[in-house]
Amino acid sequence: MQHGSDFRFSCPKRGSHAIFFLWCFFLSGVLAADGGFTRELWNSNRDIYERILQHPFLKELSEGTLRRDAFAFYMIQDAHYLREFSRSLNITASKAPREDWAALLSTHAADTLRYERQLHETVFKEYGISETQVQATEPAPEAFAYTSFLVANAHTGSFGESLAALLPCYWIYWEVGKELKKRGSRDPVYQRWIETYSAEEYGEAVRAVLAILDEAGKEATPAERQKMKENFRRTSRYEWMFWDSAYHLRKWPPGN
Repeated sequence: MQHGSDFRFSCPKRGSHAIFFLWCFFLSGVLAADGGFTRELWNSNRDIYERILQHPFLKELSEGTLRRDAFAFYMIQDAHYLREFSRSLNITASKAPREDWAALLSTHAADTLRYERQLHETVFKEYGISETQVQATEPAPEAFAYTSFLVANAHTGSFGESLAALLPCYWIYWEVGKELKKRGSRDPVYQRWIETYSAEEYGEAVRAVLAILDEAGKEATPAERQKMKENFRRTSRYEWMFWDSAYHLRKWPPGN
């Protein structure tokens, strides 16, 4: 498997984009980040992460017993989600106080759609899901609520407040990927999903964003830092809700 073409919020691919990535990687301060603010965020929300790891969607994905319709539902909803995530990331990049941060986040936004689409198209093909079916499926309530919050917050919040809301999707997926990699999955599609989010290339992208938010946290006012904490916890909850929605194939009531 070529992780460089599959990971979710990918850094630029190695090769022609390697110099650009190293430039952003260095300027973002990732090599010197102390992890103070983001570590505080993680420790304050470890309870949600533990609940996520215990969710039957992920447990059964690792065991290879997750229903195919649940995973297909998840992938279709994820396709909707990623378009709005990319939009939110671009808006956030436009507010970045440093050009290197803006460049890195804009690259992530573009690569999110490009590389994730490759993974989705592979799964959709294997599952017999057409592009027409994807487009005809409306976002589930949880996906709609999650993306609506991200976009609205990106428009109205500060740079730090918006990035804090986007961070759980980066970070939780990386931590989940690393944890599930220890167990693996006997289902080849699920194993590929695990490898995607446990890949070192994906980890590099996550670490770069962590470094940016640590710097933003240092410069934020107390009121802004509090809002950043609230946003991080809210979207961490949305991550749990997203998997729960897929597991239960949740649709809009009434009259589905």
